[in-house]
Order: sequence, then C-alpha cells, then structure tokens
Amino acid sequence: MPDTRRTDVVLLAVAVVWGSSYLTAKAATDATSVPIVLFLRSFLSALACVAVVAALRRRRPFTRDEMLHGSLLGLTQSAVLALETYGVAHTSAANAGLIISLTLVLTPVLDRVGRPGGLPGRFFLAAGLCVGGVGLLVSGHGLRAPGTGDLLILAAAVVRAGHVVLVGRVTAARTLRPLQLTAVQSVVGAAMFLLPAAGDLPGAARFDAATWAQLVHLALLCGLFAFLAQTWAVQRTSATRASLLLGTEPVWALLVGLGFGDERLTPLSLLGAALIVTGTYWGQAVERVHRASPRASLPEATGAGCCGTAPRENATAATPACPRCSPAAAPG
Repeated sequence: MPDTRRTDVVLLAVAVVWGSSYLTAKAATDATSVPIVLFLRSFLSALACVAVVAALRRRRPFTRDEMLHGSLLGLTQSAVLALETYGVAHTSAANAGLIISLTLVLTPVLDRVGRPGGLPGRFFLAAGLCVGGVGLLVSGHGLRAPGTGDLLILAAAVVRAGHVVLVGRVTAARTLRPLQLTAVQSVVGAAMFLLPAAGDLPGAARFDAATWAQLVHLALLCGLFAFLAQTWAVQRTSATRASLLLGTEPVWALLVGLGFGDERLTPLSLLGAALIVTGTYWGQAVERVHRASPRASLPEATGAGCCGTAPRENATAATPACPRCSPAAAPG
C-alpha cells in the first residue's frame, strides 16, 4: 500500500473510532453509572499509557513541563469527558456526535480571543448554519427546546473548543511529548473521578464481558490508539488532508448510531444533520482560506491546521503542528 494511502487509512480509522465512541459510551452508561465509566475509562487509559512510557525506557520518562501542563490540561479534558458522557447518557449517540462537531467551528472563534484581526462574515454565516442545524436535529417530530443531554453535549463542544485553544497555547514554544501528556492527563482524570465512582466500584466485579469491552474500547482504542495514530499520521500528510479525514468523525458517529444503535432520525432531524455537517466544513474552509491570506493577522501561522487553529513554527514530531492533533485535544 502506498504511504499516502496508508496514512489516509490510519486517519480514517481514527475518525471511525472517535465516531463510535458516542454509542459505546451510551451503551456503557446504560449498564452502569456515569462516574464509574469516567473513572475506569481514565484509569485503564492511564495504565496503558504509563506502561508504554515505561516500556520505552526513556532516561526522563516525564519532564517537569509535561507534569505541570499535563495536569492543567487533564482538568479541562476531564471536564470535556464528564459533559460528553453525562450528555450522551441523556440523548442519542447520533445527536451527540453531530452536536460535538460544533467544536470545529467554535475553536477558531475562541482562538481569536486576545489576538488581532477578526474572522470574515462568511464564517459566522457557516456558524449560524450549524446552530440552525442543531435546532432541527434535536426537534425530533416537531420543534422543541433541546433536551438536557443535547445541552450538555453543546456545553461539551464549548469546553472542548476552549481546551483545544489551551493546548495550542500551552504547547507553543515547548517540547511536550504526546504520549507523556496523555498519560498525565489520564492519571489526573482517574484521580478526579475516583471519589464520585468509589461507591460503585465494587459492582465492577459483576460487569459482563460486553461492558468491559466497551470500557476497553473507550480507554484504549478511543484513547491510546487514536492519540498515537493521529500523531503518526498527521506528521506524514498535509494539514488540509488530515482535516478532511478527521472531520468525518460526526458522519461516522451518525452512521454508527443509526446502524448499530437502533437509533432513528426524522426527516427534520436529517435536515439538521446535513446543515451541521455542511456548516462545519464550510466554516473550516472559510477560516483556513482566511488564515492563509496575507491580510490575516496571525504572524505565527505557517499553514493550515487540522482544527481551525494556527500551527506553530516550532512544531516537531513531539509537538504536533495542530492542537487538534495533540492527544490532549482528541475527542472520543
């Protein structure tokens, strides 16, 4: 298989895994409580990451910067996971996967805070299209207010966008290794979720094989595999190509929810889904073109990022060029 095709397959696999995470999380929360899903997901991910770091036998497995900034990002990442998991427990996996895609439109807006220049009007038209799509998506058989789960996922999209921006600013001018950052964040998440999950932990011994498989899928495939695979792949392709492939996540979330989760969308909801996907891709394209323009007031930008944020000149194999491509920013 040619290198380019192999890279595309890896990026698509990451998008599929992330898209499947919403139905997996929903199934897991149907079998047990949300706090224990959050704790075991983080705990298993932490075990795997620390084991891999130890296997590499590096002289300095963790640097002071990785511990400090990994802990900070672990707090915001835990907030994202908590909102996503509580949200998907009260809405459909398809809805969750589509609403969370608003992160790709919200990220460049938040990234402009404190920076000169603004986004073109077409970008906000695309964002408005997404918002209208969310309204139709959650309407079901008629127009209504979003449910609790939908609002939690919407909040998760806002917090995740802020998390992505924070990743970009924290990792700028620093050499922070993705695997080590992921390990620290997972440990922080496990520590945060331990107390809420403590009362339900004895019941984990009675989980059936399906529930454990779901937890392992969330921790290892949606966590460790996706983080390392995307970092490997993004270093071998263009940011635009990676953006398009990773941006298919909401499509896979919709397909997995409808195909395996016995979920159904009404014609009104399907129209909303189409508007969200269209608005997301349009917004990404507008922001990418604007950033590449000589008039764009982003001196640190050297090319297009995968998530609508500017890559950094000092990006290395250890520090991906785009915050979206950092494990700290990964969804799922």
